[in-house]
Amino acid sequence: MERQQPTLGGDLLAVIAKAGPISRAALLDASGLSRATVTQRLNALISMGLLVEADETRRSGGRPSRLVCLNADAASLLAANIGESHIRLSVMSLQLAVLAQVTIAFDIEDGPSGTLDAVSAAFAGLMKQVGRSDSHVAGIGLSLPTPVDFRRGRVVGPSVLHGWDEFDIVSYLARSWDAPVWVENDVNLMALFEYTQSFQDTSDMFFIKAGTGIGSGIVSGGRIFRGAQGAAGDIGHIQITSKEEAPLCRCGKFGCIEARAAGWAIARDLAEFGHPAQTARDVVALVEAGVPEAIMLLRSSGRTIGEVVADVVSILNPARIVVGGTLARCGEHLLSGIRELVYQRCLPLATRELEIIQATTSTDSALVGAAMLVRDQIFSPKYVDRFIRRFLDRPEFATDRGSLEG
Repeated sequence: MERQQPTLGGDLLAVIAKAGPISRAALLDASGLSRATVTQRLNALISMGLLVEADETRRSGGRPSRLVCLNADAASLLAANIGESHIRLSVMSLQLAVLAQVTIAFDIEDGPSGTLDAVSAAFAGLMKQVGRSDSHVAGIGLSLPTPVDFRRGRVVGPSVLHGWDEFDIVSYLARSWDAPVWVENDVNLMALFEYTQSFQDTSDMFFIKAGTGIGSGIVSGGRIFRGAQGAAGDIGHIQITSKEEAPLCRCGKFGCIEARAAGWAIARDLAEFGHPAQTARDVVALVEAGVPEAIMLLRSSGRTIGEVVADVVSILNPARIVVGGTLARCGEHLLSGIRELVYQRCLPLATRELEIIQATTSTDSALVGAAMLVRDQIFSPKYVDRFIRRFLDRPEFATDRGSLEG
């Protein structure tokens, strides 16, 4: 089926949302539309409040040209990052500025309906806090610590979120919010954040989350690669055989990478040494305090992760490997082990220009990544006209639809 192209000025809006402030001349070249059509649609989008004229100008041979850009306050984005013990929620502008934020407790036993009810209530409170109505919401993004079928917006397979498998998250939230909803795995969103913020100079990147659990996100050709059912990048449950007894993983199998190298596994081993550790944060604290056993186990964790990453490098040939998550705060203690195995096992061709680096710091990259995902989606060819129609339906805008379709 041929993909429907935007007709309500969405083509121009999508270009501007991606490019940032742009001159009318550059927009004319990028859109391929006639000057009269561009002018007509721009004026309509500006009158609706979707676009504004920027303060800056750009010289292009003649007199300086006034730039147009997205009105960051034209709509709101709602994002939530559901972790294993708490949920962080935020309302952001179209330019991803945080307008309000809150953290609430999360109990897996609440199940999907109880959790999503709490998320909806928290979102409503945030919108009230910033003084905006529900109709101002352009889209909602949810980050989950589990494999997600992105196309259907559902958790797939066994995960730490017991009872969520195949639950219709999108339809459930639609009872409370008249806005599109997207659901994604947290590691993919962290990868999206890192790629968008810092690493767009390369189109192929492999992101590793080393925290309570272990996972990865694959950026291929500048896009998140999810696989057939959303399970791509689930390196934490690759099994390694060894002579010693294989440890039991949370998934019920033996010998998984996660059971050997994740934050909870290192904490388990540290507890056997008599150190008070239960979480990945406890591991980091002990490493920072210079506890020898913690440093030893973290370096071993890096080498274990490196065993799998070496195979990934041979298959995907990424230009850059970015390591994030709680354990990555320990820097070279973790990274050195990963590098050791990758450079030892891979052919020089695959590692000649390969970078293995620490992720940029962020309080919650999955949360911001969820908002980035929503923003990318609402300005995509599939959804941008729907976004504009929400404005046409607002009583305060009397814009003639014909001026956008002309």
